[in-house]
Amino acid sequence: MDYYDKVKASAEAIAARVGETPRIAIVLGSGLGDFAGSLQDARSMAYDELPYWPASRAVGHDGRLVVGRVKGRTIAALAGRCHVYEGHDLGTVTFAVRVLGVLGVKTLILTSAAGGINTGFPLGALMVIDDHINLIGSNPLVGPNEDRFGTRFPDMTEVYSGRLRKVADEAGTAINLSLPHGIYAALMGPSYETPAEIRYLRTIGTDAVGMSMVPEAIVARHMGLEVLGISCITNMAAGVLGRPLDHEEVMETAGRVRGQFTALLEGIIGRL
Repeated sequence: MDYYDKVKASAEAIAARVGETPRIAIVLGSGLGDFAGSLQDARSMAYDELPYWPASRAVGHDGRLVVGRVKGRTIAALAGRCHVYEGHDLGTVTFAVRVLGVLGVKTLILTSAAGGINTGFPLGALMVIDDHINLIGSNPLVGPNEDRFGTRFPDMTEVYSGRLRKVADEAGTAINLSLPHGIYAALMGPSYETPAEIRYLRTIGTDAVGMSMVPEAIVARHMGLEVLGISCITNMAAGVLGRPLDHEEVMETAGRVRGQFTALLEGIIGRL
């Protein structure tokens, strides 16, 4: 089977196990997967139960797809993703988003943990992504174009929907949560960036840095999905505070903002 056929087979397997097809999907980043447990009338599928679906083995990623209801909307929540740093190619990393698009999803909310570069952002801030910088070293659209997914040269003028960013701001205001906006840069990882790299990223206009999201956003726009990106600033980037970084801080901070994060997502979904 070629790549498109594998994507289609996985989408058909999901459709056979759920009732109403979700039009909204959320990809949950490190430490943020608990939101999937809040869905009503949920049907949960481990990734290894779905044909061709890649495993997610990063710490803080449960590796399951949950379809259920939030604020009266049927949504799909992906508790975990796979990353380039795990040894996957970009076709594998973006497989889940391809499946969501073929399944019929029209709105995609991407979330992640990120390192803060903008010193005006406090730990635990939920940053709405206005744009991104792809420094992973490649692009998921490299190679022959599959016209059934999208056009050869998709426009990236507005990767992250202006409409959805306004919706996020309205949802934040409703729960007295101020949402900073910023630019997200994606690097390959898995090592954290050096202080020199962080100084470079700040110079080119980056507010937060991570190891995911951007390939998914590119593929989603290739397929015509409307995209919203939200990053939780779980740690300050290398050199900002002058202390070593570790993943435990990432998980701890993500856990601390769990309630705000859930309330924000519910508010956004309720407004769609």
